[in-house]
Amino acid sequence: MGQRLDDTSFLYGTNYAFIEELYGRYLNDPNSVDRSWREFFGDLGDDIRAVLEEARGAPWAPRMPIETDGDGMNGHAVAMTPAQPAAAASTSADAATIRKATQDSIRALMLIRAYRVRGHLIANLDPLGLGGEKHHPELDPATYGFTEADYDRDIFVDGVLGLETATLREMLTVIKQTYCGSVGVEFMHIQYPDQKSWIQQRVEQTRNQPDLSGEERVQILRDLYASEGFERFLHIKYTGTKRFSLEGAESTIPMIDAIVAHSAELGIEEIVMGMPHRGRLNVLTTIMNKSYAAVFAEFQGEPAHPLDVQGSGDVKYHLGTSTDRALPGGRRIHLSLTANPSHLEAVNPVVEGKTRAKQAQRGDADRRRVMSLLLHGDAVFAGQGLVAETLGLSQLRGHRTGGTIHVIVNNQIGFTTSPRYSRS
Repeated sequence: MGQRLDDTSFLYGTNYAFIEELYGRYLNDPNSVDRSWREFFGDLGDDIRAVLEEARGAPWAPRMPIETDGDGMNGHAVAMTPAQPAAAASTSADAATIRKATQDSIRALMLIRAYRVRGHLIANLDPLGLGGEKHHPELDPATYGFTEADYDRDIFVDGVLGLETATLREMLTVIKQTYCGSVGVEFMHIQYPDQKSWIQQRVEQTRNQPDLSGEERVQILRDLYASEGFERFLHIKYTGTKRFSLEGAESTIPMIDAIVAHSAELGIEEIVMGMPHRGRLNVLTTIMNKSYAAVFAEFQGEPAHPLDVQGSGDVKYHLGTSTDRALPGGRRIHLSLTANPSHLEAVNPVVEGKTRAKQAQRGDADRRRVMSLLLHGDAVFAGQGLVAETLGLSQLRGHRTGGTIHVIVNNQIGFTTSPRYSRS
């Protein structure tokens, strides 16, 4: 997962008190802690820094730093304000209250960070319930010292998740909706802070819920109806015929449609696609504008374009095509679906090579006008070495294409095998 995860692997619940004490010593005298801790606290740009610094003077209390005993294990807060009359001093907040509030903030932020890192592990990605109930101890508030009695007490979190203060119950509702819904997000392993921040801002600002207009919702409904209706018709008309249905994963169609539309908005002029058999007929008709008549002719053994047939092996779910899509605003984008035989993932490097060649033809040195889009089954993506080998080309100077969008279609079975039996 990269050096960043190694460097922060100690940030889990049972360490919060130790880290708090070290940070208190660092605030008073950076030289009082080991050099590795000085470097960590100095580079710390995460939310925990802001909250720990609040220990010097949180909004609910006078300016108070964290101070520790000689061994750093019995920290307490002391006032930094100028000498005051005894009457005024008696009105200062109790140090234990300050310490408790600071601990709550630290614990809450560590819990939120745990959901950013591991929330996808308990996301609702198993509608059939094949994997059983999911639990991870780092996502349990009890790991951080919280009990049921703490769930409705306000905690200061300094704007994290868009909340200045919130109860633990409110925080859990927000982070579970953001990171554990029907869309999981795994991004904290990314080693480039700006990329990581870009994703985090977009999922947390919207609670990971798309803000769709009425027109966009209607278009998604149309795509789903067209996709599902096509599969139902084939099932009734050509019962028992091999067709590699997209049933159960029809949302793939509006997803591809959205990718195509947004890519055109960003200046992409052409998308080179590669995909397996499953769902290909649906993509050909719904996305690539291949006529239904041509597909039905192929089901009856009559190729729609006899001159294009490259031998008896070119069955209907091996075929590719290309088309120009007209989009709102007068934009147009060229789509090409690469033909591929039953060795499904063999198409991956072919698509990348075509994309690179088309970029060269267009003089697209910045890799911003031609893009690759690859679809996979989940078992194949995890289990076929050709996938990893193609990914390994992504940053090589002679092979890079500027990035590829991978859509992994999960129908919860790898051809004949449940995921639990197909990979580690």
